[in-house]
Amino acid sequence: MKTYVANSESRERNWLLVDATGLTLGRLATQIADALRGKRKPEYTPHVDTGDFVVVINAEKISVTGNKRAEKLYHRHSGYPGGLKTRTLEEMLERRPEEVLRLAVKGMLPRNRLARKQITKLKIYAGPEHPHTAQQPQPMEIKS
Repeated sequence: MKTYVANSESRERNWLLVDATGLTLGRLATQIADALRGKRKPEYTPHVDTGDFVVVINAEKISVTGNKRAEKLYHRHSGYPGGLKTRTLEEMLERRPEEVLRLAVKGMLPRNRLARKQITKLKIYAGPEHPHTAQQPQPMEIKS
């Protein structure tokens, strides 16, 4: 019996649709990260991109537990002295709700070249509209 190893010719990529309305940020992000890596498929291979494309709609309606809207902080640095900028989750959701979910999913992927390719398969939209209807995305099953 030979060990099966997926390659770029044999992989099958599907399009999945997720409605983020009322879903918890971290729990949703782990499931999206697994779908992007291909861990939900029996032919998962760690060094090959076997994952699916994921389209997330209604990212602005995501929920968090506890007092995270006021207390969770996002930092970025310009590279200059005194260039540290900090925003709360509430401010991030007001300005760019897509970025909140993208950063959560990115933090759950490994730090390597393959993960940088996999995060490009994530398409996030704040509202209910998305331009990927031609790909006919199937609803992704979210485990509670």
